[in-house]
Amino acid sequence: MRALPAEDNERTTARRMRVRFAQRWRAVAGALIALAVTLTTVPVVDDAHAAAISTSSGTNQQPQFIKPGAGARDVLSQVHTAGRVKVSGDTVQYSWPGVYFEGRFRGTGVGIVLNDSAADYTVQIDGATVATLVTPGRTTRWVNGLSDAEHTVRLVKRNESPWSTSEFGGFVAAPGGAILGKPAGRTRQIEFIGDSLTVGYGNTSTTRECPGDQVSRTTNTDLSYGALTARDLSADYQVNAFSGRGMVRNYNGGEPGTSYRTYYDRALLNVTGDVWDPGTWRPQLVVVYLGTNDFSTALNPGEPWASPESLAADYRTAYGDFVQKLRTRYGSSTTIVAVGAGSFADDVQQVVQERTGAGDSRVRYWFLDNTGLDFLGCDWHYSTRDHQIVADRFSTFVNGLGLDW
Repeated sequence: MRALPAEDNERTTARRMRVRFAQRWRAVAGALIALAVTLTTVPVVDDAHAAAISTSSGTNQQPQFIKPGAGARDVLSQVHTAGRVKVSGDTVQYSWPGVYFEGRFRGTGVGIVLNDSAADYTVQIDGATVATLVTPGRTTRWVNGLSDAEHTVRLVKRNESPWSTSEFGGFVAAPGGAILGKPAGRTRQIEFIGDSLTVGYGNTSTTRECPGDQVSRTTNTDLSYGALTARDLSADYQVNAFSGRGMVRNYNGGEPGTSYRTYYDRALLNVTGDVWDPGTWRPQLVVVYLGTNDFSTALNPGEPWASPESLAADYRTAYGDFVQKLRTRYGSSTTIVAVGAGSFADDVQQVVQERTGAGDSRVRYWFLDNTGLDFLGCDWHYSTRDHQIVADRFSTFVNGLGLDW
């Protein structure tokens, strides 16, 4: 395919996405009303572990939510997580994509206690992926056949399920083993804010056409540019991204009266009025990449903007207010990077210039250059190759910021 200039590529991609993503938007909206639940386990065992590891729900091992008398505080005492989670009885609850839990154990196996019929998960043992759990439901999923030694375990929510609440009940050691002290948190923290391009929407797909549930099955936020950047920089991270949402306008004007900002404060996206407590979450770097959905489709009759220019003016105002919200939440030492791309790049740059002109020197602008991207993900989204390219470019930019972390 002929390489296009970055801005032309953005326009071409937006046009192609309009028809395809409109259908996907309706499908997601329908899922908010009714969700067909399936329970499947798809082992994905790498060669180094294939002979030693087996995964199962356990014939005689019943689902369990922590040992009697324990509670969710014990879950958080045994695992490291940087994600937006809330304590609820014997579990922790969450909604955003990419939330991860890391633990340590001794023995030949580990159980993963879940209650989630909407999202998919990646399971990693000692840094290697050993299984993908597809909408696991209420279960304790076991990884057995390990060497009788100390191991690390990592559980990652792969995709979006904003209409549902996920629950994690902790890790359970196999008979004869033990759960060990949780891994230490990383000193560096990065928060990524965005839409489907930040989620990793359909990034592992082998085709741009993704009917049925293929977007969910092929989305892997753990392979998004945010997660890749964070790992490259040895940082804990959050991917607080919501497909189809914009700073002031959602894709094609969908769900008027709401925007990404409607949901940002929540831990549980489907709970109106929910407010997440940041606690010890104090990222040194916050990355905002919102604007594709605001501007990628023409205004429809009845929308509150009389012209593209009035939409852009509202976008800039809301963007500036959102940056101030982040500044108030995280303090003056946090660097905020505003990402511009395509038709809204100049608007983002103007917001940054206004902030820096007012004395906020820790707001920086980064232009996301689409040159070389193939957009082979579902509905012309970034492929895993694209996410790696963006991550490499952004890591280079971050390394040049001279952050004190």
